[in-house]
Amino acid sequence: MGEVRRKYGFDPYLALIVAVAQMVIGRGASYGQRSFREPLVGPYPHLLLLVGPLALLVHRRFPLLTTAAALAACDLFLIGGYAYGPSFISPAVMLFLLVTRGKRWMAWFMALMTLLSFLSYAWLLGRPDLFHSVWVLTAIMLLMVVGELVRIVRERRMEQERIAEEEARRQASEERLTMAQELHDVLAHNISLIHVQASTALHLIDANPEQARTALATIKTASKEVLGEMRSVLNVLREGAPRSPTAGLDRLDELIERSGLRVSLKRVGSRPLPPQVERAAYRIVQESLTNAARYAPGSEVGVRLEYGERELVVQVSDTGATTPAVLAEAGSGNGIPGMRERASALGGTLVAGPSGGGFQVQARLPLPDEETS
Repeated sequence: MGEVRRKYGFDPYLALIVAVAQMVIGRGASYGQRSFREPLVGPYPHLLLLVGPLALLVHRRFPLLTTAAALAACDLFLIGGYAYGPSFISPAVMLFLLVTRGKRWMAWFMALMTLLSFLSYAWLLGRPDLFHSVWVLTAIMLLMVVGELVRIVRERRMEQERIAEEEARRQASEERLTMAQELHDVLAHNISLIHVQASTALHLIDANPEQARTALATIKTASKEVLGEMRSVLNVLREGAPRSPTAGLDRLDELIERSGLRVSLKRVGSRPLPPQVERAAYRIVQESLTNAARYAPGSEVGVRLEYGERELVVQVSDTGATTPAVLAEAGSGNGIPGMRERASALGGTLVAGPSGGGFQVQARLPLPDEETS
């Protein structure tokens, strides 16, 4: 039934309710007004009472025609001298539907036609009455105003739902972008690390088997790490799937150990950090170590974290390559722009460039007050 209603615009339930209401009210009104109105005898008045409900069946597809038909049947019912009341239901319902369905000009035009027809009926009877005219006008205006209020409330609710859906889509898009960035950083770092260690292992496997074994162990650890992080990020796509803790600064020692570089870590101060700041700082250090391994193998790398009252300063610097950079041409070119985007997303800045004989990356990430944090 719902599919038929959507396809053909039928409103069977509403039509049935109106038909029953008009018949029942018509019987009661006819009995109550039997002293001065015609009784509901014969098929003619009953057919007039059914015109409106039948028109309601296709009112969605033919709004103007069906409203006019219901109004004409109402007028003929009154002109026939039958009881007041039951024939008003169909035109009133259709006017209300026109307003709530957005056909406002058509609704107000038909409301004017309804008012004129009722006033003309009173003049034809020779009983023009100011009180009657005001009552009819007030009733029609009240009906239209209620319809307008219902329409406004419905449109506002639909607008709120649309905004909520757009916000949900935007958040989902941002989440997908964050996941893509996370995957890029994880893959770039670990694949570069695996490549460097594999090159080292191949170079030393005959001359220094123990060091080659260490490089292979690093490759095993890095490959396990990248698989774990990829599974963690991709699990977010599954509803209800748990996600392991995101990368944070508490894992820097592990990151440095896997890098295969000579890295010194210095922390100045300490304070709790928002998760997004921790993740961004970790990824900036991770990408900087990847670049150092790729472009400055053999260099000494210094990582410095300064926990200030208003910002976290992340500085990663190297002393320059001491051996040929085997991966110098293998980069994607997205490392520094990606780090800068992470810093900018938090309202911070990132500067990267040559420093002495090496390279330095410095990021400043704003922090909330410690009490707020």
